[in-house]
Order: sequence, then C-alpha cells, then structure tokens
Amino acid sequence: MSLVTQLGDVVGAAFADLGLDRSLGKVVPSQRPELADFQCNGAMAAAKRAGRAPRDIATDVVARLEDVPMLATVDVAGPGFINLTVTDAVLANTIESMHKDERAGLPSSEERQTVVVDYAGPNVAKAMHVGHLRATIIGDSLARIMEAIGHRVIRDPHFGDWGFQMGLLVTELEDQYPGLPYFEDPLPETFPQESPVTLEDLQTLYPRASERASSDDSFAQRAREATVRLQNGHRGYMALWHHMKRVSEESQRADFAALGVEFDLWYGESDVRDRIPSMIEALRESGAAVESEGALIIPVATEDDNRDIPPLILTTSSGGYLYSTTDLATIEFRVKDIGADLILYVVDSRQANHFTQVFRAARKGGIAPPALTMEHIGFGTMNGPDGKPFRTREGGVVRLADLISMVKSAAKQRLDEAEMAAEYPEEERDAIAAKVGIAALKFGDLINNRTSDYMLDLDRFTSFEGKTGPYLQYAAVRMGSILRRAGDMGLSSGAIVGTEVPVERFLHLELTNLPEVVMRAATLRAPNHLADYAFSLSGSFNRFYDVCHILSEEDATIRSSWLGLVETCERSLRLVLGMLGIEVPPRM
Repeated sequence: MSLVTQLGDVVGAAFADLGLDRSLGKVVPSQRPELADFQCNGAMAAAKRAGRAPRDIATDVVARLEDVPMLATVDVAGPGFINLTVTDAVLANTIESMHKDERAGLPSSEERQTVVVDYAGPNVAKAMHVGHLRATIIGDSLARIMEAIGHRVIRDPHFGDWGFQMGLLVTELEDQYPGLPYFEDPLPETFPQESPVTLEDLQTLYPRASERASSDDSFAQRAREATVRLQNGHRGYMALWHHMKRVSEESQRADFAALGVEFDLWYGESDVRDRIPSMIEALRESGAAVESEGALIIPVATEDDNRDIPPLILTTSSGGYLYSTTDLATIEFRVKDIGADLILYVVDSRQANHFTQVFRAARKGGIAPPALTMEHIGFGTMNGPDGKPFRTREGGVVRLADLISMVKSAAKQRLDEAEMAAEYPEEERDAIAAKVGIAALKFGDLINNRTSDYMLDLDRFTSFEGKTGPYLQYAAVRMGSILRRAGDMGLSSGAIVGTEVPVERFLHLELTNLPEVVMRAATLRAPNHLADYAFSLSGSFNRFYDVCHILSEEDATIRSSWLGLVETCERSLRLVLGMLGIEVPPRM
C-alpha cells in the first residue's frame, strides 16, 4: 500500500468519525511543499453537505489526527486545508520498501483485464508518414502502462488493407499494366511469386487512382466493382492484393522496429473478412440493420444528440464493405476470440464521429456486450514551425523513416557538440545516437497532453538540458554510473535511513508519488503524467546529487543509505521511461 493511500485511509477514518463520507479523506502531495508533505481538501467539499464552515470541519478532523504515530505535524491552513507532514522514519521506511521491491512499489490493478490497444493504423500501399507517429507513440505507451499495472495487453496495429482503396489500386494497375496475369480471362492456375510492384510504385499509383476517382465517375464505378470482386475472393485480385500487402508491411515493420515498437498481432481489416457475411445476416435478422436506398445501414442517432450522427453503413448499394463494417467485425473477433474487456482505439481526434457510430452500432447489434468498454483515445496533431501539420519544404508528407533518420542525425550532432561518448567505438556512438534520437522524439510527444497539438522542434527535443528525453536518459545513466563506481570501490547499498538533509527528504517524497502517478496515467489514458513525473524525479535526484557527495561520504550508514536511494531512483526512473517506450543506453 502506498504512503498516500495509507494517509488517505487514516484521514478518511477521521472524516467518518464525524459522520462524513470517508472518501473526503483523499490525500495528495502538498501544493506548498515548504509548508507540508501532503494535504487534504476534503473539508472544503464537506462544508455544504454538512452545513458547517470548512475550517471548523478541518479543525475537528485535525483533532482526531494529532496522536497518529505516522504524522509529525498536522494543522489547518487557510479556509480549511489540512496540512500533513509525516515523520522521517515513516518516509524512510516507505522508501526502503520501494528499495526492496523490484517494481519499486508499482501498483497492480485490482481487476486484471484483457486490454486490446488498437494503434498505429498503417495502410497498404503507403509508407508510414509523420501522421502515424502520434498514434504509434501514444498507443505503445498506453499498452506499456496497462501491462505494467497487471493487465493482459494485446497490441494490434489494425492495418488498413481492405476496402475501396484496394479496388482503386487494382483498377489503376489494370489500366497501367493490362498484360499482368492477374487480369487475364480465364485466370492462370498459378501467379508469380514476385510482386509486380514496389512500395514506391504503389505510392505513385494510389494518389493517381484517387485523383482519377474524384474526377472520373466511370473509373470510380469500375473501382467499386473491383472492390466487390476482391471482397468476394477473385483469385487474380487476391494474389495481387497479397503482393501489395507484403511489400507495404515490410516497410512498416522496419519503421516500427526503428521506433522500438512491437505488436502481439499483425492483423488488419482483411483478417475479419470471413466473419462479415454471418455478422451482417445476424444484424439483419435482429432488426438492427435496415435497408436504405440500396445500402444496408444501422441507424445510431438518439433523441438527445446535440449534433447529427449519420447511420453506420454496413454495405454500399453496390454490395461493398466499408471500414466501418470491418470495425464491427473486428469488435466481434476481439470479444469472441480474444476475450477483450477493454478496447482502446488510439486514433486522432478527427475520427470521433466514426467511433461514435461504431460503438453505438456494436451495442445496438449485440456485438459489444454490456461488460465490454470501448474508448476512442483521440489526440491532436504534430505541427511544423508554421503551426500547420508537419510537412517537407515542398509541402509533401514526410515519411516516418525520413523523420526517424532526421532525429537520429540531430542526436548525433548533439553528442558531438557536448563531446559525449567521443572515445567510444563508432558503432556504439551510432547506437547511442539512435536511442537518444528516438527518446527525443517520443518524449517530445508524450510530455504534451495527448489532446493538444504541439510543434516538432528537433533542436529543443534533442537537448541534454531542460524537459527532454535525452536529459532523462542522462539522469538514468548517471545513476547507473554512480552504482558501478561504488561496486568498483567495494561499496554496497544498505537500508534507507531517515534524513535531515532537505534535498534528500524532498527526493524521498518525490519517490512516494510514483504509484499514484502511474495509476493516474492509466486511468486518464494520459502518458504525459508519467513524462512530467520522470522529469521531476530526475531534477530532484540531480539536486540531491549536487549536495550529497555519495561516494566520498565518511559515515558508512549514511553512505550505504544513499546508495540504496540511488538504486531506488534508478529503478523507478527506468520503470517510468520503460512505460514511455524510452530505452536508456548503458553509458553516454
């Protein structure tokens, strides 16, 4: 049980003694750390329902806390804030418990759930670009956080590999290369093993096909018909589709690997295509799906909507499926085959209406049981210096691989400027630069509230000073370096003891915040709380390190306690950085 939870129980019991709700005893870190360690604002909330002045309530609560052994001081401030300071012994014992725990006191969720995190969302026929970055970074962090607190997590990129975009490509390819065997009539028995197109070819073909469809109705109609034939299993189209999917996925896997992102599944819209006919038939029979102008739809609007919510389209008038159809089938798969309790869709905020349609349709059609929770985890955009979505100087979309290369180069330049790792082998320096660059990119994103837009600033992100990923990596490396040097000197850590050194005590208090920060990040689906905490913890450690000369301390008890504190800090920081997807080099 964390220190904050223990204090909350004690203060809650005092409120209960007054006939008030125990939950009013919630305790949080003090906003005025120079006055107290923690505070409780419950008296302010209790005043109206109790019909008493908040300060009077607070005074009565404090009277019941004055003899609590774990509290050094307790008093009332202002209109009714309750200030609490714990004893040095209690604080030291709390840190010692964290020191002994490989998880550094990291909490576990009371109920273990199967959580599916749907993120990244790359498309066939397109290299990943900067627009995929936020979904990938935020989704990966949320998956790590959920896993860290004990949930069974299934990571799924959910490839966009089915639907009208594929019909467009097939039709464009047939027009450009009509002699390919995939378009022959009759079709050959077998098809070539090698793909007739590269990813670069597809990136040229798709924009051309999309442009043609917007201005040429006959081409668009042929593409819709090709989509239906593909979805019905046309052998030639399916063989061509497999080639396009494979060359796309090879590039995407390389980008994910460069970001240090892994998935448990590599599924896309196409993987549920066999479930769609029976699902649609069940929706039709239940009355959830109805016909409208030749299409099959699920009305999802409700009387209390304050905006227009269009129906979800299951099949078009030509019989084709949309990605809303595959989204429903994917929910069915995740419920029946995976046993999902919670599904998090990490997709930009502009898709909010789509997920409203999908979630309502899944409930209405009985696909999503009442016990299933589905959440759209929306986020803002990453912008360039002009405040607009980040693009190349020519106005084009920046490929993710190119951005990763840019940030790695910037990180290596920073290492050179700081004369860091100068004596290391070139291969190791390159590996360090890669880790620093990715840390800069991830932290530069995750430090922001996910719903906010932010500006990509490689110069600021790659700095070893300030609120940056490299600063945090350096702090963790410094902690590890101290411990290695201690080992070389034959020194070892010991039990954490109480302290009268202000910066050390403040570091103790910072460490006690870890459990609540992790749970808050998980509950709010907000990694920025962890990013902020990692920065605060690193800053508190650096201030402690500047004042307390650990390895030269003559008092053996204090020195071993300080080494234990360094171990606890390093473990805690690495745990938090791990949840942010940031890797720490062995040295820098």
